Amino acid sequence: MTTYYLARPDRLALDDFARLADLHPELARRFVTLGLLEATTGADGDLWFRPGQLNRLARIRRLRAGFALNYAALGLVLDLLDRIAVLEAQHRRDTRGGATRWT
Repeated sequence: MTTYYLARPDRLALDDFARLADLHPELARRFVTLGLLEATTGADGDLWFRPGQLNRLARIRRLRAGFALNYAALGLVLDLLDRIAVLEAQHRRDTRGGATRWT
């Protein structure tokens, strides 16, 4: 059964996420177990994903294709890229306010 949303949902069930991502649901579960994707568990044990996890999955696929990284290495690379993004955002805020701590 295909689900059609009238508005953008704030979360996606595992099967909907997998269909939109063109990913087998078991691989999505494995990515959650490995910490590559984030999902919440409902009272019935079902996994629910935020739509932004589709973007994260696209990033995982690009990194895996471009650098042939295994899933453990992907987790490390994703964490480092997230930390870099936070530091860059802090640096932009600091330099916009006139303070420069990285000179």
